[in-house]
Amino acid sequence: MADSGTTTRAHRRVVLAICCMSLLMVSLDVTALNVALPSLRQELGADVAGLQWTIDVYTVVLASFLMLSGSMADRIGRRRVFRSGLLVFTVCSVLCALAPGLGWLIAFRAVQALGGSMLNPVAMSIIRNTFDDPRELARAIGAWGAVLGISMSVGPVVGGALVHSFGWRAIFWLNLPVGLAALLLTARYVPESRAPRPRRIDPVGQVLVIVLLGSLTFGIIESGGTGWGSPATLVSGAVALGALAGLLVYEPRREDPLLELRFFRSVPFSGAFACAIAAFAALGGFLFLNTLYLQDERGLSALHAGLFLLPMAAATLVFSPLSGYLVGRHGARAPMLLAGAAIAVSGVLLTGLEPDTPAPLLFAAYLAFGAGFGLVNAPITNTAVTGMPASRAGVAAGIASTGRQVGSYTHLTLPTEGGGGGNGGTVSTNKHYTLPME
Repeated sequence: MADSGTTTRAHRRVVLAICCMSLLMVSLDVTALNVALPSLRQELGADVAGLQWTIDVYTVVLASFLMLSGSMADRIGRRRVFRSGLLVFTVCSVLCALAPGLGWLIAFRAVQALGGSMLNPVAMSIIRNTFDDPRELARAIGAWGAVLGISMSVGPVVGGALVHSFGWRAIFWLNLPVGLAALLLTARYVPESRAPRPRRIDPVGQVLVIVLLGSLTFGIIESGGTGWGSPATLVSGAVALGALAGLLVYEPRREDPLLELRFFRSVPFSGAFACAIAAFAALGGFLFLNTLYLQDERGLSALHAGLFLLPMAAATLVFSPLSGYLVGRHGARAPMLLAGAAIAVSGVLLTGLEPDTPAPLLFAAYLAFGAGFGLVNAPITNTAVTGMPASRAGVAAGIASTGRQVGSYTHLTLPTEGGGGGNGGTVSTNKHYTLPME
């Protein structure tokens, strides 16, 4: 089709559906893999650090390149970058499904994340530049937030069913038909768009972001086996602080910085960024610990573990669209307050978790968490994106998505009992029980 703006409501809705399809694929892939961790451990002989890296190498690479992908989309064309991301993500999903060992899987996940970084913020930028009417844009962002919440919450259920029926590799095979369909639909329906003034590339800022997030994640994961006072953890922390200081000094001096620190002068934007980190840190810890707990401590299969988490998925399914409606009608404050309260209630209920915790108590905690997570996404995205100019939508969406990814891996501080990591120890997930590694 010609590179022109969409003019009809039906066409705009098709564009929104295509963008949501990419979001569904990327988000589902992340959370579904959590349920497959015990299967990965058995088949590939992975220890806890290896399991963490299969999840976190994706989030680290994704977070490192989100802002670059967003700015590049504004510069060279949003549809072009979006299609490239779909292609890379789909091909690497197939490679992950064929991975012969843990090292290969981690490497393919890293490249897959590079493709994923070209999808979510770019798709949000496409949405921002497709919907001109503020109320229609708010509804579109509400739908986007609903899909994000739903895909993140139903991932364990879908993953459990796939692992139970076909094995963990099926999680990656699922991306093949979805990715191909999204590629074809994008070529047909999504118009090209870009910012009026191209932004210059910021290689120094990009390197500093990679060093910051990579060293931070390495330190968090290593601290679980060697302790917070170990040389590796301390050096990683020092490198992360140095990279952060470099960003704070270097980026404000550039005309077109990778990290738009000026955005953080906006209190709503800064608040949305902080809430994204907190919400996704809660989600990452919730999924990682509960999927291991349900299978290793309660003896459930991957399928039944996923079904146990169904209350969370159901609550998110109900409250995500409701959050979008509330944002469109009343603003972001009410759903954000309700989200924080619900997630806090869930955390309190889960602090006393034991191997024989009654199922109704678990379900109540899962319902509360699902409701809170369902409510939180639409106001975060709406606040972060709509307050910025449409020409900077890619950068703003990239920064907001980076906050989500940073939160996704900052929960991983699982200490290994007895000092070192490896297969001989156990991982303490709270004071009441341990997860055996053999």
